[in-house]
Amino acid sequence: MVDPVADACEQLIRAVKATMDPQTSQIFRLEALKFCEEFKEESPLCLPCGLRLADKANAAVTRHFGFQVLEHVIKFRWNDMPQHEKVELKACTMQLLSHGTHSVLEEESHIKDAISRITVEMIKREWPQNWPDMLKEMEALTSQGETQTELVMLILLRLAEDVITFHTLPPQRRRDIQQTLTQNMDSIFTFMLAILHMNVEDYRKAIATPGMEQKARSHCRVAVATLNTLAGYIDWVVLAHITNNNCQLLEMLCLLLNEPDMQLEAAECLLIAISRKGRRDERLPFLLLFGDVAIDVILSAAQSADGLAVQTSADGNSLEVVERRYLFLKRLCQVLCAMGSQLGFLAGSESGITIPENLSKYTEALMAFTMHTSHYLKMATLPTWGGLFRSEVLSKEPVVVEMAKRYMKTCMTNLVKTGYPSRNDHPSCLYSSVDFDNDEDFHGFSLIFRAQQSDMLRLACRIAPLEAFRIAGEWLHFLIASPIDIGDASTTSSEGTCSILSPSAIQWDAETVFMESMISQMFKYLEPELDFGDISLRGSVFTTRLKIQNQIWTGFEKTKELRDVTQRTEMHRLYMNMFD
Repeated sequence: MVDPVADACEQLIRAVKATMDPQTSQIFRLEALKFCEEFKEESPLCLPCGLRLADKANAAVTRHFGFQVLEHVIKFRWNDMPQHEKVELKACTMQLLSHGTHSVLEEESHIKDAISRITVEMIKREWPQNWPDMLKEMEALTSQGETQTELVMLILLRLAEDVITFHTLPPQRRRDIQQTLTQNMDSIFTFMLAILHMNVEDYRKAIATPGMEQKARSHCRVAVATLNTLAGYIDWVVLAHITNNNCQLLEMLCLLLNEPDMQLEAAECLLIAISRKGRRDERLPFLLLFGDVAIDVILSAAQSADGLAVQTSADGNSLEVVERRYLFLKRLCQVLCAMGSQLGFLAGSESGITIPENLSKYTEALMAFTMHTSHYLKMATLPTWGGLFRSEVLSKEPVVVEMAKRYMKTCMTNLVKTGYPSRNDHPSCLYSSVDFDNDEDFHGFSLIFRAQQSDMLRLACRIAPLEAFRIAGEWLHFLIASPIDIGDASTTSSEGTCSILSPSAIQWDAETVFMESMISQMFKYLEPELDFGDISLRGSVFTTRLKIQNQIWTGFEKTKELRDVTQRTEMHRLYMNMFD
């Protein structure tokens, strides 16, 4: 006697293979697709056929279609199914989670995604009313091994995304599930943190043991899946869950910044957490990130950042950017900036705070990114420096005053326009080739970058005006004393003179921007603070002012050699401004 389920499965397998075979004609492929869709819509054999096709003995493409059939049944036939079929499908799904997949390293990602989807679709329809023990069953699955643990993490992540982010279910069901998630969040977070801690520890043990590389990769895969799931919850749960147990979660995430295989996911989790808004009392625990354990790890990663994201290319003749490492540096830089925002908020609140003892380490880490070769990373730090320099409380701290001076010195390098992605005459070109599609994109970015640098430079000049005066004078004197460098053939104009890309031209260009920013603030903030009853001090300032005027005039004369009308005009304007 012919088995109708087996017969239908054979036809479906042939149809699925036909749709995926590049040798299949377009007409036959369309017929095969039509057959598959009609089967899902109309056949009473969807449930048994879907389960049989999803068996792990089949090819991945066949299994994936089997899961699609099951997902279609749950989405569109669930309310019409008899109770015994619902119970059977639920039991079969749990069986698939337990034994229906290959090992965590062997199984295809799209299969894991498919099985997690059908589980979440059932949860959305049954939990908590008809499936009160769902969380306990998921927790029990994790005891079976890394494969099941990863699947459980994928299920919890997709559930949060569907309910909180994408709103893919009716409002009443969404409220029920969100309320139940919130009620169980303590146990969910405790569960996820335990899974993360256990797998990180097992990973470290395995990686240190010869011959255990595969086991280490398995634990790493589960730890990464757990971090991704945590990221899906951290954005919306009550802040208390993030800061519980003396910020155990945040401390664990900071320590994982030292693990190359998990540091990117840990940084993304940390960024989401530290970017959260809330009341002052809810945000106060974030100051623990300025403690020794967390800040030392962050500072270490930041100070090694300049060489972390590049490696020698396969041919050994050049350097290339390692995308994952570079992305980690971007996330770590964003974490530092978010920490600065939290510090500024807390310091500016009515109650105030005790300034963290490790503020110097924090600013050192931020400065490491400001001095990084990548223009993208440099620019990312500017709003945070602005927050520190503007803060009535933080800007008076000796550490911040000293950093304002260092920032101004850094501007001597950062204002120099280098790093075109089409060129290879500066280390920053390597990063620009990753961040920008062409020179036009880079040029647009550099205009915004320079404008923001000028704004931050003006703020720094308010904090340390005399230092700004000294730096500007020394830089101008150095350029005046230096011979004109027109560069090589690629930076020389057709007349054999400087072009806008010549070394001397870009140095003078940067210096004029620095001078303009400094002079616009200089005497506005310096003179009111000085005691001009002191005749000797008045004479000293007047003499220094004359020296700068003379140097600017000399610089104006020097720019005539550059054949650059824009720079000559800018130097002349600066000179005239000194008399205003």
